[in-house]
Amino acid sequence: MIEREFWVEREGKRIYSLIRTEGEDKRPALILSHGYGGDSRGEEGFARYFAERGFLTCALDFSGGGRGSRSDGETWEMSPLTEVRDLSAVLDGIKNLPWADSGKIFLLGESQGGFVSSVAAAERPTDIAGLIALFPAYVLQDDSKKRAPDLDRLPERMEVMGLTLGPVYHRDALSFDVYDLLPLYPGPVLLMHGTEDTLVPIRYSERAQKTFPNARLVRVEGAGHGFWGDFWLPAAQEIERFLTGLCQGK
Repeated sequence: MIEREFWVEREGKRIYSLIRTEGEDKRPALILSHGYGGDSRGEEGFARYFAERGFLTCALDFSGGGRGSRSDGETWEMSPLTEVRDLSAVLDGIKNLPWADSGKIFLLGESQGGFVSSVAAAERPTDIAGLIALFPAYVLQDDSKKRAPDLDRLPERMEVMGLTLGPVYHRDALSFDVYDLLPLYPGPVLLMHGTEDTLVPIRYSERAQKTFPNARLVRVEGAGHGFWGDFWLPAAQEIERFLTGLCQGK
């Protein structure tokens, strides 16, 4: 297994990611996006699994995305849209790698990373061969409406689920409706969501499945917000079937 740090720049900030691959021949690429408050270490399981199966994987740290992020930036500078720009910058970098197949670049995002990956796919549909959104946090806009009912009177700092956020988070989150963007990505989408998820109820993915032009929703019976323990390997295998089918043109 070859592991390499991979740095790109976005608006003066350096964005960290880690590439894994078992060879430097041209391979399909999978870019993995972590959830709110996390970092790329949380994607190590999927990153290794798919690198061992012939993919070049790239797991990034969002700028200000979590306390463990190795990218530049503070948590109060982060928003869903700054993360979309981070992901887009990494996508540009991966496209230019000689050992990445630029026609087979896939996005995988968990929770807020699933929201961000969905927006990125909608913004750049011709660059994305397929999207995997795991328990995607499409709820975050409704959450922002509750936490920030008056965008003109936001505090400079707000503690939300272990992170210190700034006004830009809620202003960006409420500047659009994600369900207006999802139809802009016509490519294949795999949604996976736990039936017992109380942080992001499955109804948000059920709506997304009807809104994307080409999406399938896998309901993971009994899973909450995250696929751990006995849920992890079946999830990885479901994603593998999805990606393998796309790479083989099925």
